[in-house]
Amino acid sequence: QVQLVESGGGLAQAGGSLRLSCTSSGRTLRIYTMAWFRQAPGKEREFVAAISGGGSSTKYADSVKGRFTISRDNAKNTLFLQMDRLESEDAAVYFCAARAPTGVLITTANYNYWGQGTQVTVSS
Repeated sequence: QVQLVESGGGLAQAGGSLRLSCTSSGRTLRIYTMAWFRQAPGKEREFVAAISGGGSSTKYADSVKGRFTISRDNAKNTLFLQMDRLESEDAAVYFCAARAPTGVLITTANYNYWGQGTQVTVSS
């Protein structure tokens, strides 16, 4: 069983930075493709970024490309999302997710395991 727990959310000013983390207290994450999704009030959950099990492949939503960086430390069983140059539109609940690898990085919500989410608020 993979149990994911996010942390690092909070309040940041527009143009500022936050770093989200996601850890698992269960199975090791190194074999899983991992991703971040977000959901703003009244909107559907949307893909943010994904990373392969070894960390060599990444994919980003166009809206965050060049501002956000996804990474992972398999030795620490932790996934990260470094968010720089935050914009008001980035405010949302951020979820980490995991799934078995398929050879391509999945950008839809077809992930098997999800965390509870962490709130990111951006003040202008």
